[in-house]
Amino acid sequence: MSPIEDPHLQGLEVYRVGGAVRDARLGWPVKDTDWVVVGATPEEMRGRGFKPVGRDFPVFLHPESHEEFALARTERKSGHGYTGFVVHASPEVTLEEDLARRDLTINAMAETPEGELVDPYGGLADLEARRLRHVSPAFVEDPLRVLRTARFLARYAELGFVIAEETRALMRELVASGELSHLVPERVWAETEKALGEPWPEVYVQVLEECGALAVLMPELAADPEGLDEALGRLHRLPEDIEAEAQTRWRWARLVEHLDDRDRDALAERLRLPRVHRELATQAARTRSLCRRVAANGLCGSQVMRWLDAIDAWRRSDRVAPLISLVSLDDPALAEDLALAWRLAVQILPKALVAEGYRGRELGEELARRRWEAIDGALGSPGARP
Repeated sequence: MSPIEDPHLQGLEVYRVGGAVRDARLGWPVKDTDWVVVGATPEEMRGRGFKPVGRDFPVFLHPESHEEFALARTERKSGHGYTGFVVHASPEVTLEEDLARRDLTINAMAETPEGELVDPYGGLADLEARRLRHVSPAFVEDPLRVLRTARFLARYAELGFVIAEETRALMRELVASGELSHLVPERVWAETEKALGEPWPEVYVQVLEECGALAVLMPELAADPEGLDEALGRLHRLPEDIEAEAQTRWRWARLVEHLDDRDRDALAERLRLPRVHRELATQAARTRSLCRRVAANGLCGSQVMRWLDAIDAWRRSDRVAPLISLVSLDDPALAEDLALAWRLAVQILPKALVAEGYRGRELGEELARRRWEAIDGALGSPGARP
C-alpha cells in the first residue's frame, strides 16, 4: 500500500530517509526503507497501532508493513564514543534538524511520500559527483563514522566514489583525538563484517590504514604493511562454490591467514570474533603453512597428516574440500595430490580396525599409521611430487 493511502499514516508528516533515498537514485538495490515522522509524539504513534522498539530513541514499527518509523530527533555530544550522546525527540524538531545529525550528505536526503526530494545539505550533488562528504563538523563527535565512511567507499568504489579531502581530514582528526579507543569491540566488528560483504572490502581496510584507524583498531594488521598489501589481494580469491553467507568469514580468514598464531589470536580477542570466524582463520593459516613447507621441501605424507590433524579433518571432514579448493587457486597440482591423499586416507575407518581386534591406544596408533601409509602411497603414485 502506498504511504499516501495508508490509513495509519493519514495526518502524519512522514518522509522516507537515508539509504532508500540514496540507493534508489544510484540505481542500487534498495533493501530497507526507513521513515522519519515530524511533529508527532510517542503517544500518538502508539495510538495509531505502531509498536515501540527503540531503546535509546523513539522508533516504531508499522503495524502491518513492520517498516521503521522514527520520530525526528537531534543529538548532542555528552561523552566518549558513539553512545555518548543525549537524544532529544519532540514535535518541535524539524526535518532539517533531524537530517543534520547524519554522517554523510548522501545519507541526509529525504523524500515525501509523493516522491519530492528534500535535500538541505547537497546530498544529490555529492551523489552525482560520486563524493562522500560529511554533513557538518559534528562528524568528529562520533568515531563510528570513520568506519562507516570507509564501508560506504567499499560499497561504491566501483562507481567512482571518493572521500572528500575535507572529510578525510576530519577522519584523521577523529583518530588523533583518541575517540576510536572508546568504540566497543562489537561495533568495530559489526562494521568490519559488513564491509567484508561489500563489493570492494579491501578499500575499507585501505581507508582505515590511510587515516590511522587501522593501527588503533587492528594493530596486528597495520604492523606489517607488505603482508597487509598481499592480504588485500587475497580478498577476492576464495574457494569455489562456498555459500553466500560464508563469504565474509572466508574473506576475514584470507585477510589474517598470514599472521602468526599469537597476533591472529590477539586480534580475534580484541574484536571478540565469533568462534566460526576464528576457526576458519586458523584453518586457512594452517593451509598456508602447508603450502609454504611444500614449496620449500617438497610434499610428503607426514606434512599432509599434520595438516589434516591441524584442521581436525577426521571429525570435521566438511572442512577439507574448501581448503583444497583454496590451495588450487595458487597450486592446482598440489590440490590434486591433497585430494587424492584425502580420498584414500578417509576410507580407512576405525570400525574395520576394531574388527581386527585393535582397542584403546593401539587402535589410534594403528589408524594413524594406516592412514599415513595410504597417503604415502598416494603421493608415490605416478605424477606425485617428490
